[in-house]
Amino acid sequence: MTNTSSESAQGYAADARNDAVQVYVNGEFFPRNEARVSVFDSGFALGDGIWEGLRLVKGRLISLQAHMDRLFEGAASIALDIGMDRAGVEQALWRTLERNGMKDGAHMRLMVTRGTKKTPNQDPRFVIGGATVVIVAEYKTPKPETRAKGLSLMTSTFRTSGPDVFDLRLNSHSRLNLIQALVQAIHLGADEALMLDPRGFVASCNSTNFFIVRGKDELWTSTGNYSFKGITQANVARAWQAAGGMVRECDFTLAQVYSAHEAFVTGTLGGVTPVTRIDGRSIGSGKPGPVTTRAGELYQQACLEI
Repeated sequence: MTNTSSESAQGYAADARNDAVQVYVNGEFFPRNEARVSVFDSGFALGDGIWEGLRLVKGRLISLQAHMDRLFEGAASIALDIGMDRAGVEQALWRTLERNGMKDGAHMRLMVTRGTKKTPNQDPRFVIGGATVVIVAEYKTPKPETRAKGLSLMTSTFRTSGPDVFDLRLNSHSRLNLIQALVQAIHLGADEALMLDPRGFVASCNSTNFFIVRGKDELWTSTGNYSFKGITQANVARAWQAAGGMVRECDFTLAQVYSAHEAFVTGTLGGVTPVTRIDGRSIGSGKPGPVTTRAGELYQQACLEI
């Protein structure tokens, strides 16, 4: 796969401590190179499952209850029995952190699938036993060079979907259309894909939510009707509003993106990451701007209170 760029909204600095992490699989812990699920697992065979990404900051899991809300809402919507209540899932998360001695600077991936099947097919009635629950905790710090340079985006020809096709508010393992968008962007030398909704308005990036800065330091982001509603997206908006700023959740076009003062993306791992080029065009000055920097600072401060 050709790619002239090396940045990513999901990129992080290498950390040798990750070689020794213990992975939670259905109540047990395994070295990362020994952690396994069955080839008949629903998640492997069909992408039948849900997940959450969580960040540990100074002993706190940021927005833990919001993540639990989304996890259990998603499970209910696809009739998936996790096999644990909220307290049980939270206990498993904390057990994983404790097992790995993690207190700060970690990112967790909680993955739940429908479980092992008798044969690899779509029918959930072929599941044998209960759900598969996997928790991977790693030390992850966003690359400082990415924030210093900013990301380059490319508008993909792959569109996000409406709830009548696939509801992106469901944090499902099925993400192939988003991956296709990213592959397209990578082949064209960009870092991430910017995706439009079926009507042609800006929706999100392939793995992060997208903001532009317009007017007098106004933050604009999509309504979420055709994109995933990010928890970090909401936290950044809330922190900006608490500081007296304006946030608009609205439909906007690529023309308005190209003429924006600044742009950035938000996600659990990277927090606030600047965007400096879109479709070969410089956004604003072509460098990370002061509003983006301020939004990141306010979000980091809010993280200690969330």
